[in-house]
Amino acid sequence: MLRGAPALAANRAARKHDRGRNIPLSDNTLANKPFDVSAKTGQAPKIGMVSLGCPKALVDSERILTTLRAQGYTFSRDYAGSDIVIVNTCGFLDSAKAESLEAIGEALGENGKVIVTGCLGVEKDLIQQVHPGVLAVTGPHQYEEVVEAVHEHLPPVPNKFVDLLPEQGLRLTPRHYAYLKISEGCNNRCSFCIIPQIRGDLVSRPAASVLYEAERLVKSGVKEILVISQDTSAYGVDIKYATSPFHGRQVSAKFLDLSRELGELGAWIRLHYVYPYPHVDAVIPLMAEGKVLPYLDIPFQHASPTVLKSMRRPANQEKTLDRIKRWREICPDLTIRSNFIVGFPGETEEDFEFLLDWVEEAEVDRAGCFEYEPVTGAPANELEGVVPDEVKRERFERLMEVAQDVSTARLAKKVGRTIQVLVDDVQPEANRAIARSKWDAPDIDGTVIIDNATGIKPGDLVDVTVTDSDEYDLFAEPAKAN
Repeated sequence: MLRGAPALAANRAARKHDRGRNIPLSDNTLANKPFDVSAKTGQAPKIGMVSLGCPKALVDSERILTTLRAQGYTFSRDYAGSDIVIVNTCGFLDSAKAESLEAIGEALGENGKVIVTGCLGVEKDLIQQVHPGVLAVTGPHQYEEVVEAVHEHLPPVPNKFVDLLPEQGLRLTPRHYAYLKISEGCNNRCSFCIIPQIRGDLVSRPAASVLYEAERLVKSGVKEILVISQDTSAYGVDIKYATSPFHGRQVSAKFLDLSRELGELGAWIRLHYVYPYPHVDAVIPLMAEGKVLPYLDIPFQHASPTVLKSMRRPANQEKTLDRIKRWREICPDLTIRSNFIVGFPGETEEDFEFLLDWVEEAEVDRAGCFEYEPVTGAPANELEGVVPDEVKRERFERLMEVAQDVSTARLAKKVGRTIQVLVDDVQPEANRAIARSKWDAPDIDGTVIIDNATGIKPGDLVDVTVTDSDEYDLFAEPAKAN
C-alpha cells in the first residue's frame, strides 16, 4: 500500500504515511487509454493502493486487493512500480475530503493512471471537476465496480503461480491482528453525520459468514480480531437476527451471540463502535470470563443532554453512568474508550463543564476529542449558536487535559501487575519491544514498552510485569518464571 495504512501504535514518532514519491510518468496522455502490461512486458500487471480513512475503509481495500490478486494482479509499494493506482477515499468530514482530493492529485502527478473509490466517490462530479484525469470513480464498498474499472484499463494476465491466494485473503495489517467487519451502513441519523447518505442503512452479514472468516484468520496466525462496523451493537437488527449454519449449529445474528461465538476461537476479540444500547450489558460477563477483551469502544460524543438532543443521540447520561459502574462491578478490568466532539453548535460553557465532569466521573480510560467542523449535507449545519474557532480550541485543550489526568490515574493502578501483552514491534538495538495490553487497540491507544526484551518477536503473546506508567503508556519487563 502506498499511503494511509494505520501505523503500529508503537511507532508514534513515525506515524507519517509513506506517499511512495517517485518520478511521475512522463506521458500522462496514457491516463485515458487501456494499458496492456502483458503485451509490453509479459509480466503480471501491478496495482498500487492508497487507503485513507477508518479501519472500515481499510477492510474494503483488503477485499479489493484480495479479488485482484486472485485474478492475476500483483502489487507495488511505490508509484513508479505501479501500472495503475487505486485511491480509496474518505468523505466523512470536509477536511477528510480535502485530504482525499490531495491524495488523488498526488497519485495523478506521480503515476497518471488513477481509479478512485470509497466514501468520497459518492461525489463523483466534484472529483471529476477537480481531477478530470481520473480513469473511474466508484462509491464505498462497490468492489465489483472497482475491479471492472481495473479490468477495463489494465487487463489481467492469468498466471498459475501468481494466482495462488492465502485462504484468509490479503490483509494490510501486520500478520498478528486483523479487522473483521460485520456490517455496512447505519440506521442512526445523527445530525452531524452523513454516513447513512454515503454508505446507506444497516446491512448485516450472516453470523456464519462472519464466524467462518474469523476462524480462517485465527488459523492463519492472527492473534487479535478487531470487530468493526458503523454500529456494532445494532448487528442483526436489519435481518431480524436470522440464524445461519456454523459447523452444523444455527447461530443467530445477534450482538451477544456473535460475541460469544467469537470468544471461543482462542484469539483476542476487541469490540469497536459499540453504541450503548441496553443489550450491551449482557456482553460484560463475557469480558469478565476472558472470552472477549475487557474493552468497549463507545462513541458517546458528548454528555450534556441539551447537546446530545441537538446531535440526535441518547441523552440520559445519568443512567449511562450507573451502567458503567455496574459494568465495572462485573468486570473490574474494563477499559472504556470514547470520542467526544467539542464546539458543537449551541454548546454553552455550562454544557462543556457538564462534559468535563462526566468524563471524570465515568473514568473514561481512553478519550479522543474532535473540534466540531461542518460536514456538507449534515443537518447540524442549520443549527444556531456557532461556536468560535478559538473557543473550540480552548475546550479541546481543556478536555484533553482532563482526559489525560483520568488516563494517568487509571494506568497507575496497573503498576505491579503481571499482564499478557501482544507484541507489535521490536527494537533490538535497545533490547526493547513495543506491545499492547488488552486495554490498548492498535494505532489509537497506548502501548506497553518492554525492556530486557531478548528473544521477543512481533506477534508474540508475552507475560510481563508492569514497572511504571505515564499518561498513556505502561512500562514493563518480562515476567519471571515461577
